[in-house]
Amino acid sequence: MPGCLPKIILKTPPSLTFSKLGCTKGGRQLFKDVDFELSAGQWLYVSGANGVGKTSLLRMVCGLATVDFGQILWNNTPIHSQPEIYRQDLCYLGHLNALQESMTVDENLRFTSALGGLAPTASQRKDVLSRFGLHGRSQQLVRHLSQGQKRRVALSRLALSPARLWILDEPYVAMDEAGVQMLADLIAAHVTKGGLAVLTSHQRVSIGDIPAQVLELKAA
Repeated sequence: MPGCLPKIILKTPPSLTFSKLGCTKGGRQLFKDVDFELSAGQWLYVSGANGVGKTSLLRMVCGLATVDFGQILWNNTPIHSQPEIYRQDLCYLGHLNALQESMTVDENLRFTSALGGLAPTASQRKDVLSRFGLHGRSQQLVRHLSQGQKRRVALSRLALSPARLWILDEPYVAMDEAGVQMLADLIAAHVTKGGLAVLTSHQRVSIGDIPAQVLELKAA
């Protein structure tokens, strides 16, 4: 859809690296010695048994949790040494929608975009909502939406983000079959343009014709 998705302009091909990564929680080590490298145009599916630390790994990648062991590198540089640059390149969506229930759909999009230093036009916001099946709902309060519609509002923020790295924790929660396909197409377009995506999901999904890079976490 013309004018809907910001173009990703890459100065150098980005890369995300886990080096001897380990995580503890409540005094128990969840995983250790995780090594992995993700390059531009690839997406990573993080798998593993419940409780093995998939969400903890994603939170570490986003800087929301302390890295207990090892390092996370963005473009071969530790993320903790380049926080501003890394935040600009990162878009995180957790399994919770993180929407303001008392605000309208459009107000939520404008608010979250502003937090990221962005100011999408009214036309861009309208196009994104239409793409996610939310045409005509921009002025509706979020509290009046169904769970599936709320999830679509949350996911539509991805289409407004120029970030090169998408981190998605259970992005298909409360999505119907059509919504799953729309999101898969959005991720595929992002990766095809040279972006990267890391996701966890209880359901295996296909991202266009792009094969998944798989990281299976195992208990330490």
